[in-house]
Amino acid sequence: MNKYEAEFSNLVKAFRKRHMGKGPREIRTTFCNNWAICEMQGNLSPVEKFIAGRDDGKQVIREARTEMVKEMYRDHHPHELEALLGASFVSLFVDIDIDRDVGMSIFVFDQNLEHKFGSGSRQQQV
Repeated sequence: MNKYEAEFSNLVKAFRKRHMGKGPREIRTTFCNNWAICEMQGNLSPVEKFIAGRDDGKQVIREARTEMVKEMYRDHHPHELEALLGASFVSLFVDIDIDRDVGMSIFVFDQNLEHKFGSGSRQQQV
């Protein structure tokens, strides 16, 4: 990760902790075109892990960790992410593998982040 991807990861972790009470243990972000792709490990709380072991529990947790997360970003616009990138947030795609406790979030912005912050421009900005 370059320094912008690392800072983006830190902001996402802090945002989720602030609005959900728990952020992921680890995040790796990669900029690709207009996307900031975040792979997140260690998302589930002990209570969520317990619920996931019950009948229909995985579906309840999956819905909470996908649809409710998207709703959270709609209700609490991620201004910090926009300020870091100098780009406007457009939308968010979210999925999680409950068994592996690995989630993916793809943040879509109105500018090409890879071009703006990728390896070609990293040397100029660091």
